[in-house]
Amino acid sequence: MRRRIFNVLFISVFATMLGLGIIAPLMPIYAESLGATGIWLGIIFAGFSLSRGLFMPIIGRISDKKGRKMFILAGLLIYTILSLAYIRADSVYTLTVIRMIHGFASAMVIPVAMAYIGEISPEGREGTYMGTFSVSLFLGMGLGPLIGGILKDTFGMASAFYAMSALSAISFLVCFLFLPELKTRRAHRSSLKAVIKNDICKALMVFRGVNALGMASVMAFLPIFASEVGLTSSQIGTILTTNVLLTALFQRPFGMIADKRNKLAMIVAGTAISAMSLFLIPFAKNFVELLVVASIMGLGGAISMPAASAMVVTAGRELGLGSVMGVFNMAMSAGMITAPLISGVIMDAFGLGEVFYAAGTISVVGILIFYLMVKDIAVGNARGMDKIKNNV
Repeated sequence: MRRRIFNVLFISVFATMLGLGIIAPLMPIYAESLGATGIWLGIIFAGFSLSRGLFMPIIGRISDKKGRKMFILAGLLIYTILSLAYIRADSVYTLTVIRMIHGFASAMVIPVAMAYIGEISPEGREGTYMGTFSVSLFLGMGLGPLIGGILKDTFGMASAFYAMSALSAISFLVCFLFLPELKTRRAHRSSLKAVIKNDICKALMVFRGVNALGMASVMAFLPIFASEVGLTSSQIGTILTTNVLLTALFQRPFGMIADKRNKLAMIVAGTAISAMSLFLIPFAKNFVELLVVASIMGLGGAISMPAASAMVVTAGRELGLGSVMGVFNMAMSAGMITAPLISGVIMDAFGLGEVFYAAGTISVVGILIFYLMVKDIAVGNARGMDKIKNNV
């Protein structure tokens, strides 16, 4: 049963993320073709994350009580239909509405699937299971931009949205036919208030928000920066693919390390590496240099994310996995909302290069705050587990 659930969700989430990845490098360019300025680019990207962030904790908590499969199926069905709506968008207003509905559907899929995996993870192997499963997320997002760039250059923009719809439909069918429902474990307390008040969860929310801020800055504005220095859509797709693929390839190894080593040190080190790469982006002036910077950022994400995910699962066993995953990913949405809006204003006022300086600075400050919040906790051992329980 455990292997079947893992395999079905791995395949389905990979296909879903591949579809999202296909349109990732094209969305800023598509939005600009509809008349989007820097601030409108921020609004369009923030709309997806705002909707996603608002609904994730609610859906996560309900899934702890009612089951997870129905939410995954509903989200994938909306994905399938909505992907075709992008083609009909005729203004930045229409595109923003579509992105917000897309965010609502996303709240039903990825966080709930992650809670599913956390539910079947054996104690002491949370890093390995979450790291291995995260390969599906990052591999899909990694391959997607490369495929998207090729599709756009070869067949036009609409082909990318058709591909996303087809992949979402495949994911829906796989889950509908083969994913068994799993009775969730009863958490000691599963209210959202208990999750948000927990010290470790608050620190993890800070980390996830900072992590997402850097990622959003890259996804939304690196394609524009790369285009200005003369790169093609395929080259931009290759850069984004390299960034995410490196994160994917090292998820499982660093997840296994996180089960045995200091999770706090891994989170801080990985985030510091990612922040450094943000500062380097404005100095990159060609394809090779941007590829190197993207590779450094990918390595940073590979180090930090499995350790953080393992901590989330540990907390989720006490507070409710759906609730904790929802709040953890809500923090990601907060970062994804804030980053494009701030970056859009900075781009219009000061220039594109300053967007990455600002993102790097916020990342450094954020990870220092995270460290101060959890430095006294021996993460990953009995003391760390007691700390989680005592905060419930």
